[in-house]
Amino acid sequence: MIRKALIPDAREIHRLLLTYARDGLVLPRSLAEIYEALRDFYVYAEDDRVLGAAGLNICWEDLAEVRSLVVNAEAGGRGIGRSLVEACLQEARQLRIRRVFALTYQPVFFEKLGFSVIEKSELPQKIWGDCMKCAKFPECDEIALSITL
Repeated sequence: MIRKALIPDAREIHRLLLTYARDGLVLPRSLAEIYEALRDFYVYAEDDRVLGAAGLNICWEDLAEVRSLVVNAEAGGRGIGRSLVEACLQEARQLRIRRVFALTYQPVFFEKLGFSVIEKSELPQKIWGDCMKCAKFPECDEIALSITL
């Protein structure tokens, strides 16, 4: 079931993110950062166990990012990631955000959802925000994709 994240979900979201951050697949986030951004997150939960999470971060009046998309490896292939991204896109539509992007190592996944590859230079708000804090900046090897809603 997809739902907005709750306070008790923060530690599970953090644990999932750390699992993928160790391999360099997502940016690490502290537990404090998870709590601060908790209202941005959706989770997929079964029997009160968080199996996936994704956040919609508003970057500008017409731009948002799907970020921190993670799914428990044991639950992969069940459409959880797709459902989480779709929940983020639905919220973006409700907020009347025109464009949503993602930075990823899994471009095919996002392309199947209607995203198209773009140049990172099209994302100035993002580049000067979180990217400046990343250890890979300015040699980022993630692929930028966006979708117009």
